Amino acid sequence: MASKLDQLREMTTVVADTGDIEAVRELRPVDCTTNPTIVLKALGTPMFDDAFAEALSWGQSKGGGGRSVANAVADRLAVSVGAALAELVPGRVSTEVDADLSFDVEGSVNRARHIIADYKERGVDREKILIKLAATWEGIRAAEVLQKEGIDTNLTLIFSKAQAIACADAGVFLISPFVGRIMDWYAKSTGKTYGPEEDPGVLSVRSIYDYYKSNGIKTVVMGASFRNVGEIEALAGCDRLTISPALLKELSNDQGTLERKLSPETFNKIDPITMDERTFRWALNEDAMATEKLAEGIRSFAKDLRELRGLVAKRLEGGPAAVAAQ
Repeated sequence: MASKLDQLREMTTVVADTGDIEAVRELRPVDCTTNPTIVLKALGTPMFDDAFAEALSWGQSKGGGGRSVANAVADRLAVSVGAALAELVPGRVSTEVDADLSFDVEGSVNRARHIIADYKERGVDREKILIKLAATWEGIRAAEVLQKEGIDTNLTLIFSKAQAIACADAGVFLISPFVGRIMDWYAKSTGKTYGPEEDPGVLSVRSIYDYYKSNGIKTVVMGASFRNVGEIEALAGCDRLTISPALLKELSNDQGTLERKLSPETFNKIDPITMDERTFRWALNEDAMATEKLAEGIRSFAKDLRELRGLVAKRLEGGPAAVAAQ
């Protein structure tokens, strides 16, 4: 009997939610996704010592103000981790635009262009990269601009159908609707324990999937943020699922039968909804869970980004000798 992970691969594109090179080699995902949290963890391993030293030396050579150089080095390190992952996976690597640009359309577009240019310098084509943006109204508008330029995007922190519909209308390549964080909110709010079939996060992704398939939307649905394998199994058949190494290994060690739950041939019919800015903002305002989790997610990514920049700034303050010692 094939493992549940192998069975899942037959019906869903499996993505690794990690910067752990060894885990990627072992688990063979098609794609990888990163964020500041993952980059920080990757840089804490010996495998990226050389990349860290190279980026610090590069920053020292640029001169200029300390904060701007530290930010540029942090950006370079994110691409260093992404480039290493791009060598291992046959598909795409998602690289995140700075969380503090989540409400800045022009800033997000410019940052995305720089990410693509940095990858190109390393010999990584844009076809291997997804630019990851928070699914605020401004993030979605930035994605619309980028898609028209041939830069594919991954809109993250999706907690509501309103966000998913706006992303589809913008021609976004892929969305990452979150599962575990939705369940966390409802579990805390209600005091209930949810099984996979009643899990609010699972039901949210299924509803988005049904809406997309009902209306012929090509945007890829990639479930994310899983708390347990039950949530993953409940979304078997989704276009893509991005999964942590721990849960990938758990699926790999399970020889049970995996039932397909989602299919592009069978779905619940949902009529199209018009989603302009006013409707989007009102729908988000009326959804306490989505409003709170989106803001919390942006704050969390911004916190880790500040930590990454702070780590770089501290190393740069030591001067060339400290950099050379890395």
